Amino acid sequence: MSQKLLFIIGAVLALTLLLAACAGPEGEQGPAGPQGQAGPEGPQGPAGAAGPAGEAAPAGSMAAAYAGDQVCAGCHKEIYDVYIKSGHPWIMNKVVDGTAPDYPFTGISSVPSGYSWDDISYVIGGYEWRALFVDQEGYIITDAPGASGNAEYLNQWNFANVRLDLNADWVAYHGGEDNLMMDCGECHTTGYSPNGNQDGLEGLVGTWQQEGVRCEACHGPGGNHMSNPQGIPMQIDRDAELCGKCHVNETVEIVDAADGFIESNEQYGEMFQSKHIIMDCVICHDAHSGVAQHAAAEEPTTRTTCENCHFRQAQYQNNDTHQRMGLACVTCHMPYITKTAWGVPEKFSADTRTHLFAINPSQIGQFSEDGTAALSEIGLNYACRQCHYSGFASVKTDEELLQAAEGYHDQPEEAAEQPAP
Repeated sequence: MSQKLLFIIGAVLALTLLLAACAGPEGEQGPAGPQGQAGPEGPQGPAGAAGPAGEAAPAGSMAAAYAGDQVCAGCHKEIYDVYIKSGHPWIMNKVVDGTAPDYPFTGISSVPSGYSWDDISYVIGGYEWRALFVDQEGYIITDAPGASGNAEYLNQWNFANVRLDLNADWVAYHGGEDNLMMDCGECHTTGYSPNGNQDGLEGLVGTWQQEGVRCEACHGPGGNHMSNPQGIPMQIDRDAELCGKCHVNETVEIVDAADGFIESNEQYGEMFQSKHIIMDCVICHDAHSGVAQHAAAEEPTTRTTCENCHFRQAQYQNNDTHQRMGLACVTCHMPYITKTAWGVPEKFSADTRTHLFAINPSQIGQFSEDGTAALSEIGLNYACRQCHYSGFASVKTDEELLQAAEGYHDQPEEAAEQPAP
C-alpha cells in the first residue's frame, strides 16, 4: 500500500473522531416512516402434536342439502322404479289441485262426509290398509266441517280385506276430537324437523323436505353425493335399529295392545322380545321393494325363508293334516295378531302378521291381564284358533290345543338317534 493512501485513511479516521467528539446530545425520535414491503416468507415451523381423533360424520350427510328422490332416480332408476311401488313413499301424500294421490295398487275415490278434495291438504297412508285425511288448516279430520264432539263420525277409510271377508268401509278414528294435530311427520316424512309448521298450517307439527319415507330418510341428505358421487358415498345403515325408529309404537320393551290385538307398527318391538332381535330386518326384507308389491305379483315376499335356518322344525311336524295341507311356517309362527286397519276378535285374526315368532305350547292367551301389552311368545289362541274357530276348521278345547302343541316339532325317536348330516 502506498504512503499516499495510508495518509488519506489516517486523515479520514482523525476527522471522524473529531466529529464524534464535537457531536451534541441525541435529539427526540422523529415520526415513523411509511411501512416497507413484506419480506419473503420464512421456513415453516415444526408441526404440533396431533389431537385426539374425532368421530367420523355419516357419509354424504355433513352439511348436505336434501336433493329429493327424483334426483336420485336420475342415476338409480332401476332401484327407484322398484322402491316407488313400495309402501314407504306413500305413507304421507300432498293433495295438489284438489286431486287424489295416484297410488300404485290402491285408489281412494271419496273423502270423509261433508268434505271435497279441495278441503284436503294431505292424506296419511292410503297405500294398502287405511287412510286418514288432513284439512286445510293441518288438522286430522275427525268430524263434519265446523263441528266437533261426534265420537261416531267416520273419518278413516279402511281398504277391503278378502281374508277376513271385509269390504272397504269407513270407520271412526278419534271421532269428534277437536283440532287433532298431525304430529306424525317424524316417521311419515323425509328431512323432518320438529320446529315450525309445514306450509304455515297450524295443525301440522314440524316441517319436512318431502312427504313420505323417501330415499334420503334412510340414506341421509344427498346434496354432497350428488355433486361428487365417487368421492362422497351415501349412508348405508343395515342395522335393525334404523327401522326400529319408526316400526315401534312407544317403548321397545313393551308391545302395546288394545281391543284384542297388537297395535300397528310394532314390528321392531315384537322382534325385541325374541332371539330374532340379533337379526337385521334386511336379512328377510328388501327395504326398496317392501312386501305388498311382491304379494300383488304373487312372488316371494321375503329374501329368505324360515326353513333355511329352521330346517329341522320344518321337516318334523307331528300333525299329518297340517303336513298334507302344506302349511307355511308363518301360518302358525307369524299369525295376524297385529291390527293396522281391521281386526275380527272372534276369528282371532287381524290384518298384519306379527313378528313375535316363538310359540309357547303351554300358553293359551296372548295379552296381559289388562289387555294393554302382548306377551313375549305367541299363545295358542292366535297360533291355532285363527283356523280352529266356529265356522272354519274344527273347534278345539284348550286341553286339546295344549296336548297337540306339546312336542309339535319333536323328531321321531328313531330319527333323533341318527347323527346329524
